[in-house]
Amino acid sequence: MGRDISREEFSPEDFREFHLRLREESMLLMEWFKDGAFEPCVEMCGFELEMWLIDKNYLPLASNEEFLSRVNNHLVVPELSKFNFEINSTPHQLKGTLLGNLETELTYLVDRCAHHAEEMDANILSVGILPTLKDDMLTLDRLSSSKRYAALNSQVLALRDGKPIKINIEGNDTLNVEHEDVMVEAAATSLQIHLQVDPSTAIRYYNVAQVLSAPMVAVAANSPYLFGKDLWDETRIPTFEQSVAVKSFRDYHGQGVERVTFGTGYARNSMMEPFLENLDGFPVILPLVFDEDPSWLSHLRLHNGTIWRWNRPLIGLDSDATPHIRIEHRVAAAGPSSVDTVANTALFLGMATYFIRQEIPLEDQISFDDSKDNFYSAAKSGMESQVKWIDGKVHNLRGLILDLFLPAARDGLLNAGVDEGQVTYYIDEVLARRVQTGMTGAAWQRAFIGKYGPQFQDMTRVYHAYQMENTPIHEWTV
Repeated sequence: MGRDISREEFSPEDFREFHLRLREESMLLMEWFKDGAFEPCVEMCGFELEMWLIDKNYLPLASNEEFLSRVNNHLVVPELSKFNFEINSTPHQLKGTLLGNLETELTYLVDRCAHHAEEMDANILSVGILPTLKDDMLTLDRLSSSKRYAALNSQVLALRDGKPIKINIEGNDTLNVEHEDVMVEAAATSLQIHLQVDPSTAIRYYNVAQVLSAPMVAVAANSPYLFGKDLWDETRIPTFEQSVAVKSFRDYHGQGVERVTFGTGYARNSMMEPFLENLDGFPVILPLVFDEDPSWLSHLRLHNGTIWRWNRPLIGLDSDATPHIRIEHRVAAAGPSSVDTVANTALFLGMATYFIRQEIPLEDQISFDDSKDNFYSAAKSGMESQVKWIDGKVHNLRGLILDLFLPAARDGLLNAGVDEGQVTYYIDEVLARRVQTGMTGAAWQRAFIGKYGPQFQDMTRVYHAYQMENTPIHEWTV
């Protein structure tokens, strides 16, 4: 979740004052980029994992307040709806036993959450979209009690002039629904990978993350169904984009840019570029004015937190206000298991660290438009999608993952000093087997429904059992 706020209603003066503070902080950030004010650092990483609270019938349970009070851990926090919550990892240096440490930490938190859910006669689940979710379950009375979420809902609707939010997705089936609020956003739960980088490499990492979004969204696909409809391999992508649809500005193609966006291009000269786009292009949604020194960038960071780029640059601040830069990679779905979650994290970290070392920048070899097209093709058709690569040719994505991206990830992790045994396990044994078999979370869900018919509760029951055993997805059967 982003920073909570103290109220949910705002005056025109609030918006004016917020804009002034936002501009001041944006100019300050620009000076920091020019002056090299950022903390030089080795790569640090971690993740956020959005999860579901469900009852014993595998239906969403809107009780996260009681659940979170029982768990009582600062790494487990609320999300938009009362049936969602989020598990955060601690920051880890990209070296040594990183991957095993991430899985140990995640397993501990999942077990703790599962234990306290059981006290409530409930379960927890990690999946891109809950298969048992129905349209009529997404109501405002199930919005989390945080004022941030209430304000977000009212301000999005205000920017839409009160027009309902329309969800239209064409996949194997067709979905057309309307909602009077932003609660559809709660249907989409993800794995968000964070990588803190040195300022000298930030632009390269940001651009590489965009190029690598296609293989990442395909390998991690785990959201084929929404409201019982068979749609995309990663239906979470269009669902989230449409759930907070507010047109802001037009890109160079003349297309309106939404709050959830792949972006408008690579960063070329400065990591300031997306923040200037934030300043001038996106209307403010949460104009809460803070009585804090401009150097804390409170208004800039709050505003940035309401613009959900699939690859989002973040400015963090140490306790002494020294800034650092993180890239937040948001394309992967939650689940299926903890070992799969860590393997997906390893894939992104390994690929990113490999490609930024290449002499010719990846972003100079493939156009932004092709990277964007590849991403949406992969979200729709998964590993069987056809993508355009740097040779100008169209490739089957699964073959490209096996021949290029997995070896690149292995090389990148080893070069960063990650333990070879752990790299072999997560890349060669978990991910390679998933890609070879084609058994992603999306593929497994479709195989189950294909065999047994639309038995979504039964499917979720079996899915939950495998997940609690921490069995990697390629070993699941139907």
